[in-house]
Amino acid sequence: MTADFSVVELEDIAQEQFPESGNRHRKLTESLGCTEMRINTVTLAPGETTAPHAHEQQEEVYIALDGGVVEIEETRHEVSAGGVVRLGPDAIRSVRNDTDTEEQTWIMCGAPPLGTVDDFGQYRMPNDDN
Repeated sequence: MTADFSVVELEDIAQEQFPESGNRHRKLTESLGCTEMRINTVTLAPGETTAPHAHEQQEEVYIALDGGVVEIEETRHEVSAGGVVRLGPDAIRSVRNDTDTEEQTWIMCGAPPLGTVDDFGQYRMPNDDN
């Protein structure tokens, strides 16, 4: 049997900010040695949201560590702590923190692993539709 596995602690991975939005994230793909998926965290301060977007070919799964709201095709869905959301490539999606005081962290997994660790893959904003 092969011992092909990785264990990381989120606190050991540096948080960065998306240049466009300022949302904080951790890139876990490389640290975990993932080759068949991409995985990141996004931490939202109270009132913060991610930009609505879709992916060209990438299915995603979001895991709400602290609960939160996912907006899919302009419909809001409350997600409890530990809740899991699956999104097909074409669904316009974003996550938001509607609380006044608590940070919320989401784990976001995508497959296949399109793009690079730096550019977060092929995605499109709703206004980019032609």
